[in-house]
Amino acid sequence: MATTPTEPESTDCTSEQDRVAPGSESFTDVDDRRDAMHDTIDAWLDQLANGVDDAQASEQFQQWLDVQSRFHDYSLNNTLLIYAQMPDATCVAGYNTWGEEFDRYVQEGESAIWIWAPITAAKCPDCGNSPSYHDSIDCEYDDTPPEEWKTGVVAFKPVPVFDVSQTDGEALPELDTTTHGDPGDLLERVRAVALDRGLSFEVVPSVEWTHNDAAGVYQHNEDAIAVEAQSNDADEARVAVHELAHAVLHDPSLDENERPRRELEAEATAYVIARHFGLDASNSRFYLAAWADQDDEDVRARLDRIQSTAGSLIECLDDTLESHR
Repeated sequence: MATTPTEPESTDCTSEQDRVAPGSESFTDVDDRRDAMHDTIDAWLDQLANGVDDAQASEQFQQWLDVQSRFHDYSLNNTLLIYAQMPDATCVAGYNTWGEEFDRYVQEGESAIWIWAPITAAKCPDCGNSPSYHDSIDCEYDDTPPEEWKTGVVAFKPVPVFDVSQTDGEALPELDTTTHGDPGDLLERVRAVALDRGLSFEVVPSVEWTHNDAAGVYQHNEDAIAVEAQSNDADEARVAVHELAHAVLHDPSLDENERPRRELEAEATAYVIARHFGLDASNSRFYLAAWADQDDEDVRARLDRIQSTAGSLIECLDDTLESHR
């Protein structure tokens, strides 16, 4: 049995008093910290799964997507923990990292944001544990000695980080980001990623558009993405990202009952990516009623899909134009 943190079982329902409000957690109790971090994640997933027709749940889902857009390379658990402690966080680092790498210091009286950090060690190829735990569970693997085992993640531990808003000192280096509401070359990036995946991509003038009210379509039988030309460049880019997300996320053989669930996943993924590229996507609408028949495990799996797909696509969109120049 590996030493990674285990997830406590979720409760069946969440009372109003138990709601995980953004910024409501602090995890200051050292003895209870691990359990409290697990419980907070489970409680948020539980209230989302049981509140899909609740406007507050939809709002909190969008707030988590905002956090995910800023921390797209963080795990689902860690973005949920940041959401629960400081949903407005934009850039986090450890106490020493702020001082040593950025010449900034954490201001007096600031409370840490607690997230999970991996513990790496030599890892048994059979049981997946470090040498000490491997011995304690009487794993019989002895094909190679521990000094020849590869290093890997064997556990996770709570670590404190601080947001840039909690620090002072030298200004952070300027990041090359697009102007708010300006998609820049995002549409061309989507085109390049689509081509890399063997998909055709076109923007169709409105007078030639034949897909009724749909602003974009992914035609899996033709390996094609089409987007209706928009007067708003930012909206055109977001629609293109939405259809690209469909192409990456969804097996076209899924039954028709999956359609609203697929739409929610694609829209949420597009929202994260649009926000990452500096677009204001606050008018997006997330119809959580599509998850009304899903249990906690199903909801978590869908959130994982949104998180991982958005993260991988952001990396592709960041890198892809270099190979097409």
